[in-house]
Amino acid sequence: MIKVRRSIHPGAADTWESIAVRELPAVSLADGVASLQSWNLHVFSRAPAAPDSPRAGNPILPSDLIFIEPPQPSR
Repeated sequence: MIKVRRSIHPGAADTWESIAVRELPAVSLADGVASLQSWNLHVFSRAPAAPDSPRAGNPILPSDLIFIEPPQPSR
């Protein structure tokens, strides 16, 4: 059986911080945010929204798939 990496679709108002607090409560906020960003480079490296956009400063979209655990090692 293949183990699927845990992931979520974020809410419209989710940020790295809100996801870290909700999904990684056992780690500090800074460590949780850093982990999420490293596991989700497809979102973290996205160009920022325009400054006048409602999403300014937040690259996370509700349609994104956000991994909430690290990649599994190869067998």
